[in-house]
Amino acid sequence: MVTTNDTRHWLLKDLPYAAMLALAVGGLVLTSFRGPTTYYYWMALAPIYGLICVVAGWRHLDTGAGHMQLAVTQALHWLAFVGAMWLMFLPQVRGIDSDNATSLTLLILLALGTFVAGVHARVWRICAVGVFLAAAVPAVAWVQESAMLLLVGALLVIMIGLFFWWMWRRESGRL
Repeated sequence: MVTTNDTRHWLLKDLPYAAMLALAVGGLVLTSFRGPTTYYYWMALAPIYGLICVVAGWRHLDTGAGHMQLAVTQALHWLAFVGAMWLMFLPQVRGIDSDNATSLTLLILLALGTFVAGVHARVWRICAVGVFLAAAVPAVAWVQESAMLLLVGALLVIMIGLFFWWMWRRESGRL
């Protein structure tokens, strides 16, 4: 039987990884809007991911030198990804890329960065987040490409449902 204490321990242990996924989804939604908020969000996301990676990898190391190496490695790693994300927001790049392509590119960068950061930190859950983000790229692309198809399909299902409801009400003498 699962106790409240076990559930609390599990939530505290896995909450950072769930937060990483939620923050990535928030970035995808936000990228569809233009403005400085999108830029600042993605620029803040990498250091947050880096901090989570350092905290998660800290307990796997015994020495101060190991801790220092982890912190420096993660800082340089995520600084490189901040630079790559910054390049995506340059007007010269943003002018030839659509918002959908930018959001997918940022997600690919984040997936790659997260997976490699998990390898450096020796935390398989961070690697799993990176793999999940990478696997989400085709799904997000399909949803972005098929948004109009999904909307028309949903409206069609609603219209058919309303038609059958109207016919049922008419035949049962309720209209």
